[in-house]
Amino acid sequence: MEGWRGAWYVPCLASHETLQELCRKENLRCKSIGITNKSLKSYEVEYLCDYKVEEGKEYYLVKWKGWPESSNTWEPQKNLKCPKLLENFLSDKDEYLSRMKEGRALKVRNSVKALKPAVADYIVKKAKQRIALQRWKEELNRKKNHKGMILVENTVDLEGPPIDFYYINEYKPAPGINVINGITTGCECSDCPAEKCCPKEAGFILAYNKRKKLKIQPGLPIYECNSFCRCGPDCPNRIVQKGTQYSLCIFRTNNGRGWGVKTLQKIKTNSFVMEYVGEVITSEEAERRGQFYDNQGNTYLFDLDYDSDEFTVDAARYGNVSHFVNHSCDPNLQVFNVFIDNLDLRLPRIALFSTRTIKAGEELTFDYQMKGQALHLTRTDVPH
Repeated sequence: MEGWRGAWYVPCLASHETLQELCRKENLRCKSIGITNKSLKSYEVEYLCDYKVEEGKEYYLVKWKGWPESSNTWEPQKNLKCPKLLENFLSDKDEYLSRMKEGRALKVRNSVKALKPAVADYIVKKAKQRIALQRWKEELNRKKNHKGMILVENTVDLEGPPIDFYYINEYKPAPGINVINGITTGCECSDCPAEKCCPKEAGFILAYNKRKKLKIQPGLPIYECNSFCRCGPDCPNRIVQKGTQYSLCIFRTNNGRGWGVKTLQKIKTNSFVMEYVGEVITSEEAERRGQFYDNQGNTYLFDLDYDSDEFTVDAARYGNVSHFVNHSCDPNLQVFNVFIDNLDLRLPRIALFSTRTIKAGEELTFDYQMKGQALHLTRTDVPH
């Protein structure tokens, strides 16, 4: 179009493998998907697909990294220099056979030993899942803006990364909703907390003690120092805004509750753990989406009713690690309303704090109902 200076961008739905195959076919280079001058002529084992013994020699069917599956070849074990991939192959094989209570390889004609097709199929699916989860973990850690690392683990089934989920670090407001109200003033404290610090100005006490742990009761709001305050980043009243400090793991639960989250570090009582973020929508839009989600048996609608019921947070498609935290009637996380750069009482930020000491490896949970706390999360994807 004459005079048009913009550009159209559409998401590519093709897999890495398909794009790599096209590049190799057309002799093209694309660094972003791993096709370079070197890789066009190199062969690196991506994973092992199958196994057989022929004339006394062991062979593995190799999937070459960056090459289509049609290029898979049988290679003698002595030529393979990939101990970790061999370990994964044998582990996945033993896991499948253990589950199916089958312990022997299938004998076929000409004294050839081979795995049953179902075993090989499982091993390939597990290898592809492992690669997909690794890529997802890398993506999550590229996008997160906080100190804590994010790990991903699934030792339960073949479920891969969730489809149509996008990691965000802060609220994603719907058109017409302003989650930053243009605050232009902050406290003048040189050593917070002081008489005129932000919580005092709002009519409340400072939420944290000298050890930066929560000291207020559930139901009371948290007012942190904002971007216009004189105090620096080490101010004891800047906790939630610094993001998650703990390394967490999104893992597949073994009791049918889907994904969950566990901490990889010890978390002390009354410590900030994470924020609950998602799309900020109107209650009317939440009602419409809620009907659709109910039909799917899955919803992540969090009503922001601290002061009114005008807005809701929907973490179904856009969210952070909190998207995967499960419900418990005996939770180890507690929800609090937080105000930092937005003092609009209709739009608090939602922070999750530990209610007790949480051991490394323990699953993180909170009560979706949160009775009497001016907050309510409607989640029907897992049993309560």
